[in-house]
Amino acid sequence: MRRLPVDRLVAITGIGVVAPGDPGTKAFWDLVVSGRTATRTISGFDPSPYRSRVAAQCVFDPLQAGLGLQEVRRLDRAAQLAVVATREAVADSGLEPAQERPERMAVCLGSAVGCTMSLEAEYAVVSDSGRRWEVDHTYALPHLPDYFVPSSLAAEVAWTAGAEGPVNMVSAGCTSGLDAVGYACDLIREGSADIVVTGGTDAPISPITVACFDAIKATSTYNDDPEHAMRPFDRTRNGFVLAEGAAVLVLEEAGRARRRGARIYALISGFAARSNAYHMTGLRADGREMAAAIDAALAEARLAPEAIDYVNAHGTGTRQNDRHETNAFKRALGDHAYRTPVSSIKSMIGHSLGAIGSIEIAACALAIEHGTVPPTANLTEPDPELDLDYVPLTARERELDAVLTVGSGFGGFQSAMVLTRPGSVGA
Repeated sequence: MRRLPVDRLVAITGIGVVAPGDPGTKAFWDLVVSGRTATRTISGFDPSPYRSRVAAQCVFDPLQAGLGLQEVRRLDRAAQLAVVATREAVADSGLEPAQERPERMAVCLGSAVGCTMSLEAEYAVVSDSGRRWEVDHTYALPHLPDYFVPSSLAAEVAWTAGAEGPVNMVSAGCTSGLDAVGYACDLIREGSADIVVTGGTDAPISPITVACFDAIKATSTYNDDPEHAMRPFDRTRNGFVLAEGAAVLVLEEAGRARRRGARIYALISGFAARSNAYHMTGLRADGREMAAAIDAALAEARLAPEAIDYVNAHGTGTRQNDRHETNAFKRALGDHAYRTPVSSIKSMIGHSLGAIGSIEIAACALAIEHGTVPPTANLTEPDPELDLDYVPLTARERELDAVLTVGSGFGGFQSAMVLTRPGSVGA
């Protein structure tokens, strides 16, 4: 187990978010502490043929967000969200990229499904809506090759930030955004970069993605009540709501951030990832592998379980996930799990696949700064099998010194991260 010197702690100094509802970090935070939801009937295409017809979509106009006509034409929606979030994060950090050494700036971005929307749209064109087995590539946009390569998303973030150091793309399913930030921390700790622009982006609300989740019955069928469709930890839950979004963070070594007088939202004090090597989509009910990731993240942060003041749950609203992570929290935190508020912001902004882990890190950093625990929306009928404090419906004011956020992804991926308040014990 790595033991990190205190002077190599990693600080979050900039946050940019484009999440369901109105864009921007402030709008995102206002939504998740209000208990309101951004889940609605899908509006980007006719959802009537599908089992699940609800999603959490961003109120996002790329031109109004500052992208040019050529950028809108060239970039997949996932790239558009990432670029806009990057611009906000870099501006929020107070950094002047032109004054930094570009080779000491790095990028680590996560995405589960890459440029899905553009790939699907272009396939429809070159195949004449699927009528031609042999497609005609002459009808495709010249940017189609970029859509096949997920690292093109990370490249766009690097160009936006002026980063010429290491550029990495992480695609680990629904833990991608969380893992990307964890690996970004390593770049700083090992001395490979002074600044890392990191996070996750996904724009998966397309017919092919909806059909895939329909096939495994993972998404909610509360189509007649979309605002209350996602119900983590509730007895009536029946799946998650698909979403889109992006969050980008600026990370720096904490000492460097303090010397330049940067605003530090939170410190990233521990990260770990595990795999259950069990099933592509299934989870063991005992939560053993997630608990192991939590244990390792706490050890790296040099914190006892009793130090955790809030847990940001994966909280997808599927029966197996909510049971799995409830048991993981009990296994890792012991009796302290019963005294620790746990909530799922997916209840309000849906599940944006590879982006959600970084969006949830942003929420945790803001929770520490504002001393507020976001609620779990739509939790009106507690499940007797799930007996922790899931913060139903209403946010709570509480000073937070240490926050745990977790992720679980298809393939058996389990990740955990510990964030701490600047100036708190051990930070």
